[in-house]
Amino acid sequence: MHITKPHAAMFSSPGMGHVMPVIELAKRLSANHGFHVTVFVLETDAASAQSKFLNSTGVDIVALPSPNISGLVDPEDHVVTKIGVIMREAVPALRSKIAAMHQKPTALIIDLFGTDALCLGAELNMLTYVFIASNARYLGVSIYYPTLDKDTKEDHTVQRNPLPVPGCEPVRFKDTLDAYLVPDEPVYRDLVRHCLAYPKADGILVNTWEEMEPKSLKSLQDPKLLGRVARAPVYPVGPLSRSVQSSKNEHPVFDWLNEQPDESVLYISFGSGGSLTANQLTELAWGLEQSQQRFVWVVRPPVDGSSCSEYFSANGGGTKDNTPEYLPEGFVTRTCDRGFVIPSWAPQAEVLAHRAVGGFLTHCGWSSTLESVVGGVPMIAWPLFAEQNMNAALLSDELGIAVRVDDTEEAISRSKIEVLVRMVMAEKEGEEMRMKVKKLRDTAEMSSSIDGGGSAHKSLCRVTKECQQFLERIGDLARGA
Repeated sequence: MHITKPHAAMFSSPGMGHVMPVIELAKRLSANHGFHVTVFVLETDAASAQSKFLNSTGVDIVALPSPNISGLVDPEDHVVTKIGVIMREAVPALRSKIAAMHQKPTALIIDLFGTDALCLGAELNMLTYVFIASNARYLGVSIYYPTLDKDTKEDHTVQRNPLPVPGCEPVRFKDTLDAYLVPDEPVYRDLVRHCLAYPKADGILVNTWEEMEPKSLKSLQDPKLLGRVARAPVYPVGPLSRSVQSSKNEHPVFDWLNEQPDESVLYISFGSGGSLTANQLTELAWGLEQSQQRFVWVVRPPVDGSSCSEYFSANGGGTKDNTPEYLPEGFVTRTCDRGFVIPSWAPQAEVLAHRAVGGFLTHCGWSSTLESVVGGVPMIAWPLFAEQNMNAALLSDELGIAVRVDDTEEAISRSKIEVLVRMVMAEKEGEEMRMKVKKLRDTAEMSSSIDGGGSAHKSLCRVTKECQQFLERIGDLARGA
């Protein structure tokens, strides 16, 4: 008897931060649960990092023409608005491609900015799911906030009081999403439009697991708490982060790391889109130097006035000892016995998995956060924008696996940086955080295991009761049940 495989179509927003988690989910569904998965992405330049990444995944990729939105958005519009318009304009091409498939998908999984494609579920007889590449706390706040009355919102954003969230820790004003502070701007309306569409799906997948966010997940799954506004079932399917490549990595940082003692190196990176001002970079450099701790620093040119700049390919020149010109003169020479400076990019997942790395100074993007937890590495949380402040609060206040940098709007002093670096790398507080994050890492390994360590165990977040229902529902539709 021929058994039809469940077939899931996935539709990803542009950008590595969206594409990578979608690909990891596709791999999980295929390897663990026998799905056939087709991932739809928007075309990019063949030489781009996204194209090179997609060509190496082994996943069934279908490229859609990237829509021309030049007459539909203003050049000054927020990136959330631009991505939303791109995804909306790509829906006709997605509809055409799916309709022409010999084996029709039984489910369509779209990411958080693809909600205009949810209509295809009814049109083409597919279940629809929203995939949140971020965490449950972000999901909960993003679907709850738009339902509040004006007075409650203003009490938080104008009076700056904490925002109570059912079943969860309150959101402090300093941690609130940037878009909530500009309710008259298009970015707020666009974000809210997507968030209000999530409950219309058949389910919501979120990149987390029970031990990482017990409060938020419990609230989202309780119809008396956040489940009242989520309405659709919420399935924890994390951690989904880029797999560490087991083959020998040729980046020169690994030759240097191999010579360092275990858990002695602090890794510093603010992600592919994060940036610091010139003053912040200077203070960070002096703080690292004064701490006397080993470090690997992925450093980019400063951008004054923007913490979410575009990726910079230029290195800005340097001085005679190869110190970038935007760092203190002679920095590389003075720290060469204990520091390694990398311009622009490093293989982060592999670095965080290296035995010599014992701390991570991070912007708290969710992908970076997961890579740190999977590596068993405690963090110094330096959030920059979007939901990163809420992530930092989760890591420091609830989980106790990070120490947080305060007042990041201003240049934190070099002396404060020195204290935080030494705390994580050389003092008791850091060792306690390291023990906690390693325990959390163990639960992450259980949740993301492909073969269950040789057992019969197969997992999409250990196939919780909720996730089993998700998998069975798609399978039943594939079989015509």
